[in-house]
Amino acid sequence: MMEIWLAIVLIVVALVGGAVGGFFFARSYFKKYLEKNPPINEQMIRAMMSQMGRKPSEKQVRQVMASMKQGK
Repeated sequence: MMEIWLAIVLIVVALVGGAVGGFFFARSYFKKYLEKNPPINEQMIRAMMSQMGRKPSEKQVRQVMASMKQGK
């Protein structure tokens, strides 16, 4: 009877430890990925505005970047 409880406790501890370890691993992996591949930058904003037929000024590009950072 005691061995069954020990086995159950060890399984629960292993599952919780795996979940916590997986969370921190995924978090660090995702941070590194976003550092290497940022979601959007000034060059992408200029390209999008040019595709829409607009010649963006530096002020417009900075305004869009500021609004995107504020939205995070």
